[in-house]
Amino acid sequence: MKQNLITDVVQAMLPFLNNAQTEKLQEVLQCTLFEYEVTKNKNTEESSEQNLVDSFLSAKRIEGCSEKTLKYYESTIQAMLENVGKGIKYILTDDIRSYLTEYQTEKNSSKVTIDNIRRILSSFFSWLEDEDYILKSPVRRIHKVKTGTSIKETYSDESLELMRDSCTELRDLAMIDMLASTGMRVGEMVLLNRDDIDFNERECVVFGKGDKERIVYFDARTKIHLQNYLNSRTDSNSALFVSLQYPYNRMKIGGIEVRLRELGKRLGINKVHPHKFRRTLATMAIDKGMPIEQLQQLLGHRRIDTTLQYAMVKQSNVKIAHRKYIG
Repeated sequence: MKQNLITDVVQAMLPFLNNAQTEKLQEVLQCTLFEYEVTKNKNTEESSEQNLVDSFLSAKRIEGCSEKTLKYYESTIQAMLENVGKGIKYILTDDIRSYLTEYQTEKNSSKVTIDNIRRILSSFFSWLEDEDYILKSPVRRIHKVKTGTSIKETYSDESLELMRDSCTELRDLAMIDMLASTGMRVGEMVLLNRDDIDFNERECVVFGKGDKERIVYFDARTKIHLQNYLNSRTDSNSALFVSLQYPYNRMKIGGIEVRLRELGKRLGINKVHPHKFRRTLATMAIDKGMPIEQLQQLLGHRRIDTTLQYAMVKQSNVKIAHRKYIG
């Protein structure tokens, strides 16, 4: 605790002293405090730490981060602080490295998960550095975790048709078509209302990550199936998709995931998930020659690198291209 006090004083004086004066100040403090016991009010320390976290989250909220993202940031930072057991100002690079290593070992986490944690901690400590709460981010020397690239599965044309033909509810058929033709996120779809759909232009406005608006488009088949579903409803709920039974509440992400998972199990289709429709649309668009910049706008990605991760080019097309241009 005594060394922490000395560190606090020295850091506060750094803007006003040169290196020699800083070293002398540290020496004087160590000599002066040698015979003293130093304690710190624990409640004050905990309050100060929480204030820093809250201030960081407020800054990210202003930048447009969603509440879901902010909760993930907070839980990630708090878990690290509890594990390291040090005040924020005294956390070192080795502390962060040890935490990430232990986390990966204990939870058997993937490299992607560990890099997500590293990225959040880097954002937090970089913000503290920019705001002059700390001298230097301890995460600065911890580089991005290298992750292998794997080609994720997409739905085949046969699987999509099989799912459509096997739907026993008009709602489920409309949901599948909506996801497959627009490539929207399931979180965007559950927020849609009936009035949001423009059937004449076959489009609708969705609110993506960070509450960013964008227009998505659906095909003629989706239009017909969606109209059939809406015409069959007897409820007055404004939501586009609602539960099948009274009181006909707006569907949630979990409900859609469960419904699709059950459909997949019944048909023997591997890993049926809403996000897989989005990946399938991206891959199909690239295969058919859609410019990557237009696909980026359609999917609502801020960075084109993210779009490229979704658009995994089929190996069969690579083979055809090789024969066309090289072989």
